[in-house]
Amino acid sequence: MPLPRPKNHSFIYAHRGATKNAADNTRLAFNHALQQKTDGIETDVQLTKDQVAILYHNQWLTEQGYPNHHICDFTFAQLKKLNFACTSPSAGAEPPITLEEFINSYKGQCKLHIEIKHRDWEDSLSAQLKIQHCLDLLGKTQNNDIIISSFNLECLEYAHQSGTQIPLFYAFRKHQGFLDIKNSLDRSHFINGVCCPIQTLSPTLMQWLHSSHKWVATYTCNTAHDIQKALALKVDILLTDELTLAFKIRAT
Repeated sequence: MPLPRPKNHSFIYAHRGATKNAADNTRLAFNHALQQKTDGIETDVQLTKDQVAILYHNQWLTEQGYPNHHICDFTFAQLKKLNFACTSPSAGAEPPITLEEFINSYKGQCKLHIEIKHRDWEDSLSAQLKIQHCLDLLGKTQNNDIIISSFNLECLEYAHQSGTQIPLFYAFRKHQGFLDIKNSLDRSHFINGVCCPIQTLSPTLMQWLHSSHKWVATYTCNTAHDIQKALALKVDILLTDELTLAFKIRAT
């Protein structure tokens, strides 16, 4: 069933929270985003060594003092001793936020875009566990205010096979063009939308995606030029670190 598209304008989502005000994927960043009346929040899910789903974007724990270690090298108890707000010196220390806490705190306050991070070296079980954590917390009933995305098609296929009706978005990288996107969607009809770099989007691609009843999210629009381009193309979701600028341009 196609998702109902926005009627009047593109939705603006805070990319990992309001990162101009706080460290990304922290409670303070999410709370600042809500204070700025964001339409939605985008965040990233990874698994700890003891399979707790937490929010973190980077591959390495460099800022926390472990440049050669991943999230999955530590238990949640160990990670709770680290400061995940360390890139924002003026803020107080924050432990990692769990996916459960995030959903319980922010579901219903704004739209949510949950990206499942899955690296090439991780096994299939890890992908399945991340998806299962999401579905256990969100349920499987369609909720147009929540989407799950991933650059890893296996994650999305597992979610689909689990019977979820939550919208699933396939994310693409800069080197992937129109034909890559079209071929992927032709093989995976269950995908509800795509998440593409703003550089990839063109009027032709947008027309094909919308005529195919696919939503379009674009990342990361942090300049006036990119924001204006995304709005002119009528993307459904615009991911940005520049919330104030994006809202100002959308209002003109």
